[in-house]
Amino acid sequence: MPLHLIKLCVGVESIEQLTGWIAEDILRQRGMGLEAEDTHTTRMMPKRIPELLDGGSLYWVIKGQVQARQRLLDLQAVTGADGIQRCRIVFDPEVVATEWQPKRPFQGWRYLLDKEAPRDLASIGGGGDELPSALKAELAELGLL
Repeated sequence: MPLHLIKLCVGVESIEQLTGWIAEDILRQRGMGLEAEDTHTTRMMPKRIPELLDGGSLYWVIKGQVQARQRLLDLQAVTGADGIQRCRIVFDPEVVATEWQPKRPFQGWRYLLDKEAPRDLASIGGGGDELPSALKAELAELGLL
């Protein structure tokens, strides 16, 4: 059974904005002649790496709701210019919409057990396109979604 991570997607208002940022970053990397990867660097390195890389994903909390996930491809130890060790997370660039699940703010990342992870919308017959993102966000804030 895979283990997942959950993290706040700071500065992002919607799944569409997240996918747009990823696409722009990949185009920028390709334009610089680099091998394009979708990555995120965070301060702490997880200890349970084999479980995370055995089918795990990072679930993104956007505007107080778990809304999407990206499959984890690799976790790499890197050292910043300041000499501090960090974790570089490498993702599959595909963003998968999930059921919305409320989540309070927290620092860094947390482990998320597979049985607690929200289901993919596609697996439950929903494409997530029934309602516009802004309306879904407003309904969620009101506790109606």
